Amino acid sequence: MSDRPDRPPRPTRAEPRDILELRQLKVDHPELESAVNLQIDLSDAQRRVQARVPLPWIQPDPVWLAAQQKAGRPAVRFADIPLDWSDLRLSVRQTADILCRHEVIDRDEHARILTLARDGDALPPVVTEWYNATSGVDGRRQAEQPAAMPNLHQVLALAIKPFLARSAESLMQRVDFSGWTFGHCPFCGWEPDFATITAHGDRRLICGRCAAQWTYGAFTCPFCENADRQQITSFATRDGRYRVYACDVCRRYLKAYDGRNAPRPVIASVDSIATLPLDAAAMQRGYVG
Repeated sequence: MSDRPDRPPRPTRAEPRDILELRQLKVDHPELESAVNLQIDLSDAQRRVQARVPLPWIQPDPVWLAAQQKAGRPAVRFADIPLDWSDLRLSVRQTADILCRHEVIDRDEHARILTLARDGDALPPVVTEWYNATSGVDGRRQAEQPAAMPNLHQVLALAIKPFLARSAESLMQRVDFSGWTFGHCPFCGWEPDFATITAHGDRRLICGRCAAQWTYGAFTCPFCENADRQQITSFATRDGRYRVYACDVCRRYLKAYDGRNAPRPVIASVDSIATLPLDAAAMQRGYVG
């Protein structure tokens, strides 16, 4: 027998706040269990990848950046993203695995995406073209999705998020975006998929691809720029924590977390799931997300 004393057990690592909130959401609203489980798996996978992504040093030319902002074009060029292709391939595969496991994509599409991710030469040009065409960084805004992979863009957006979040984080520290007046993201050009109302009553949009935030008019549609308040429909949950802004011009809507009297800041990965009943309510009224 060994005379060495038994080592004390290692303390259990505390789970991140978003995961704890998601687990509690599942307890409080068991009808959301499948959506919560999917979000937990995605958040865990993205966090593991992002932990390996270095914070890049992005220092764009001030004249170029001013021109980009004036034209409504984002600031993160593809070359600015701290991509490690091995890590991105892994992120694509893991994302596709998660979406297939939760029956968001079918097995045939899953297999095609895995083949693309494993091909050393095929993935880089696809990702490069997709980002350039969907960001609008060079003025373009069009990206065709292969018919055989109708969910490829969704997979790419989720898989590249840890890398783009680092790019946005880097730029936030040295560039002033307070003058940005557009509804799409000033960093990567993606649409907002959630919003938060600050303690001062400002609405901040949250990018669905890089998670960056920017201030935008509370009653202006970020999708069509309709600013006629009479053509913006707004309704909230009974407790007032969540709100929907729906545009009667383009028929699109955006959900928001009202932080004015909330117990915590917005957590988009949690609040977007907690508000799934609001999606149903908005769609019943003829709006689309």
